[in-house]
Amino acid sequence: METQSNSPPEFDPGKPLSRDFYDRDTTLVAQELLGRMLVHREAEGITAGIIVETEAYLQGDPGCHAARGQTERNAPMFGLPGTIYVYLIYGMHHCLNIVTQPEGIGEAVLIRAVEPACGQELMQRRRGCKHMQELTTGPAKLTDAMNIDLRHNFGDITTNPLYVSNQPPIKGPVATTTRIGLSPDRGADLPLRYCLSNSAYLSRPV
Repeated sequence: METQSNSPPEFDPGKPLSRDFYDRDTTLVAQELLGRMLVHREAEGITAGIIVETEAYLQGDPGCHAARGQTERNAPMFGLPGTIYVYLIYGMHHCLNIVTQPEGIGEAVLIRAVEPACGQELMQRRRGCKHMQELTTGPAKLTDAMNIDLRHNFGDITTNPLYVSNQPPIKGPVATTTRIGLSPDRGADLPLRYCLSNSAYLSRPV
């Protein structure tokens, strides 16, 4: 029986960005991830999406998991830049974060939304979703669509199978807003959310 590839033959996912890309100021990394492609290579096929929304989380920031120091849960945040930090919210949804800054500094970028670029049919099956603009418009939606979960926690975003491509980013107007879903005492007013403002795949319009 022949198996069908889930990615078109002309699709080029590129290679992973180097660790140096993440070993920088967290807010800069959060902005420069916009327009770059998140790729997940699996036996089922390749899924990929253009990153259109991110949030920065800083060590002295009350909304950051590392604000009170290192714990068993947030330990990946204190790893090498490029370490993958995946955590559960509401006991069922996964969120993908990429660690920044040198080892020992607990900072990371949350990937909030992507625009599907490859493997859309596979994403739709996983999400049980027919409407393209609902596939990946949120941190839990994109991890469901791209099959990212706690298996990837402590992983390395600079290597296969889950990585950000080194292909040139898609350019577009960038908007900066306050973050989403935080209470006032957890830094809700900090302008640390970054979006490609012309994308139809944002978790919330700007």
